Amino acid sequence: MSTETTASVSTHILDTSVGRPAEGVVISLAARAGSGAAWVALGGSATDADGRCKDLPALPEGTTHVRLDFETEAYFDKKQADAQQDAPANRDSVTTGAFFPEVAITFAVTPGEHYHVPLLLNPFGYSVYRGS
Repeated sequence: MSTETTASVSTHILDTSVGRPAEGVVISLAARAGSGAAWVALGGSATDADGRCKDLPALPEGTTHVRLDFETEAYFDKKQADAQQDAPANRDSVTTGAFFPEVAITFAVTPGEHYHVPLLLNPFGYSVYRGS
């Protein structure tokens, strides 16, 4: 919920390699008040079966920058282990299930605004955008 003195943030993840939500991805939230200020860890959560993270911590008053850290390596490692149980597959030159073991997204916010920042994810790439 946003007020006139704080911004709010939400996110979701779509695994574009399978066209489905990415469940169980751990997300951490940090904020700072000004570009020279130190980052303050606010906590985090994990995505649900719909790939949504509905319970991110509230941003403190004065927040100007937000960082979302997505722990993608464990998600792809689990996905790969599940797939190998069904049918062993050849592995490529990457030693884990993800080329990007984590994705950190930093963006500026304005008080009173809501920022929905979806992550489109696959084992070898990702993209983000400001959603609605």
